[in-house]
Amino acid sequence: MADIPGTARVVIIGGGAVGASCLYHLAKAGWTDCVLLEKNELTAGSTWHAAGNVPTFSTSWSVMNMQRYSTELYARLGAEVDYPMNYHQTGSIRLAHSKERMQEFARARGMGKYQGMDLDILGVDEIKARYPFIETHDLKGALYDPNDGDIDPAQLTQALAKGAREMGARVLRFCPATGVRREGAEWIVETAKGEIRCEIVVNAAGYYAQRVGDWFIPHGRRRMPMMVMSHQYLLSEEIPEIEAWTREVGHKLPLLRDVDVSYYLRQEKHGFNLGPYEPRCRAHWADPSDPMPEDFSFQLWQEDLDRIEDIVTDAMERVPLLGTAGISKVINGPIPYAPDGMPLLGPMPGVPNAFEACVFTFGIAQGGGAGKVLAEWITEGATEWDMWSCDPRRYTDYTDHEYCVQKGMEVYGNEYAMHFPWHRWPAAPDRKLSPLHDRVKAAGGQMGAYNGWERANWFAGPGDDTSEEATQTWDRAGPWESRIREECEAVRDAVGILDLPGFSRFNIEGPQAADWLASQITGVVPRVGRIGLVYFADIRGRILTEMSVIRHRDDLMTLITASAAEWHDYELLARRLEGVQGVTLTNRTKDYMTQILAGPASRALLSDICDADLSQPWLTHQATEIAGHWARLVRVSFAGELGWEIHTKTADTAAVFDAVWQAGQAHGLKPFGMWALNSLRIEKGYRAWKGDLSTDYSMLEGGLDRFVKFDKPQDFPGKAALLGEKQRGVAKRFVTLIVDAGAADAPYMSTLWHDGQIVGETTSGAWGYRVNASVALGMLRADLATPGTVLEVEIYGERFPATVQPDAPLWDPQNERLRA
Repeated sequence: MADIPGTARVVIIGGGAVGASCLYHLAKAGWTDCVLLEKNELTAGSTWHAAGNVPTFSTSWSVMNMQRYSTELYARLGAEVDYPMNYHQTGSIRLAHSKERMQEFARARGMGKYQGMDLDILGVDEIKARYPFIETHDLKGALYDPNDGDIDPAQLTQALAKGAREMGARVLRFCPATGVRREGAEWIVETAKGEIRCEIVVNAAGYYAQRVGDWFIPHGRRRMPMMVMSHQYLLSEEIPEIEAWTREVGHKLPLLRDVDVSYYLRQEKHGFNLGPYEPRCRAHWADPSDPMPEDFSFQLWQEDLDRIEDIVTDAMERVPLLGTAGISKVINGPIPYAPDGMPLLGPMPGVPNAFEACVFTFGIAQGGGAGKVLAEWITEGATEWDMWSCDPRRYTDYTDHEYCVQKGMEVYGNEYAMHFPWHRWPAAPDRKLSPLHDRVKAAGGQMGAYNGWERANWFAGPGDDTSEEATQTWDRAGPWESRIREECEAVRDAVGILDLPGFSRFNIEGPQAADWLASQITGVVPRVGRIGLVYFADIRGRILTEMSVIRHRDDLMTLITASAAEWHDYELLARRLEGVQGVTLTNRTKDYMTQILAGPASRALLSDICDADLSQPWLTHQATEIAGHWARLVRVSFAGELGWEIHTKTADTAAVFDAVWQAGQAHGLKPFGMWALNSLRIEKGYRAWKGDLSTDYSMLEGGLDRFVKFDKPQDFPGKAALLGEKQRGVAKRFVTLIVDAGAADAPYMSTLWHDGQIVGETTSGAWGYRVNASVALGMLRADLATPGTVLEVEIYGERFPATVQPDAPLWDPQNERLRA
């Protein structure tokens, strides 16, 4: 019992590569009073049987940052902590069988170059020169990453643990955590050897993370969204030709990935390691007939080679040398999966002073970066890179067990698949439905999921190709394009309606509510009867979130924000309200629904069905009745036309919509979808959350100066940092670009070039059907952010001219149509 400390600042549960990295990085940050608990030996979970590949490739900016950082850390870690490590940076070759795959690779290359990585595109002949044993007759090319490779997972974990110990942190092996409880502002972590009182707990329990997470359910919001997959890889016998080649050239073969077939092939000593991600995959511990054991440390499942036979055969045809050797060993072990395949890294939803660093499907590659991110979150309250792609709060209350299993299997079976902007992965639909769902579908709505809510992306007409195959393109063209144009033109020329369920909606109420809100936002609180846009910054002045504030009374306001932001933004408000008297916070997201009604005929339409004063100006709101039901008309328009948001009680939504729809037939009313709305908002320069608006950028960099009021009576988070930045001048500036684009518009994080140098990035892009041009929003080096500057935008590997536009909307720059 004496070896258990009674107190610690942080307790980490789980001793794999990620948990050890968290401990190491906390110690590096000066937080040495930290303890890691492992119920067995370090690495006993997924880490011990992991293949140990360390790629940098990703089409997620934040994940690429994490993985790049891991390669940089691992290259120096052995010397830094004086621990022997087998880390081979062999480089890797990702094979492409199609033009679309080459476009994906080109996009990743641009992102990598921005991060300082020397990724390169290989022609077919160059592939053979780097990998002489490969058949290339059916390939289009490849992506080469010189920093890719492999590491011994056990050595990595031990090196991180050694470094952490030497800085004063503690690692307790064979000390299982058995539960947690809350006492005041502290956690008590219960173990088989005693209790530890601490400030902060981190769940880094790997494939046991859900079981550990269940201890926190009484203090939080949900059961952890995850499941466990069976992942197999094969080790071949040694092959003389590989041994001879290695001795001749002095290094290992590059790691080969045939992503269109779905496997990697790596040199392992003088043989091969073949790792398939098979479509005919298997979930484990997913139903009562296959319960999760209390302890699965250092254990594997029986091999199941029938599942991977086709992939093995293909790999042997690609590298015939593989077929000359037998199989020496099959590894079949558990890997945890979240529904989107991304880790859960960040604050535990709704739970004070608790964090998640778990459900890593690529924990070795991401472990180094994950420890850095987690330590920043704990010690500084913010991370260097915006980490929304991994934030546990990206999931809310729709991720039941069935959903997690279905989506996890879908992600695993499509591990290397391309994520086209027009494609929807079909598993586990219809988690949250609008009262208008059947009407929207009957009108041709092609649906997408937004925080689980089903919304129409576009409306198909008779004969349109709505197959999944039609969406396998990066290009603008497709059966949706003409329909999006029609939807945008209807909003421009007549009137359109968009069903928008799931807006995150919070009420703050009380005598101190307005003063409190004024102290939290960078700008001002709107007057009673008005609606205003407000921003929350972090201590660095970076953009945390954007909300619309509807002021009902002096002491009552509704805050509306993005559907995906529901738990993130509720938690932001709740945490800042801790200890504040005279203010209550209520989540009303499910109680109300919203339709957007926009277009020059919207006033005439509404005048036919309600008695509201429709002459009230832009940014006002009023209650009215439609078809005998209460509704609130809010005069704003994300579409950039005369229009209103129609807010209704959920139970009344269908009746109100039916009245609007019937009256609208005389005014040319047409439904429009999210893709049309995206085009319309980009033409107005309106920002979208976690694309244009993120903690990667400050308020001033984001061009939001008019929402920062330095002279208001209240201080606000980030004020000092923003004042300093204002005096220094911003490094980047938000711009709107007209792009002389080809077949595709600029996706998120397309690189901007000027005089042969990378000078910025796009944050979103789309075709503007009212301005008849490809439009991109982005962040540009400040000295170039002047109207008329000509740049180049790299879109899927091709550079296209782009011109910086004046700081005003492209469409209706004076907002005359909005204010009509």
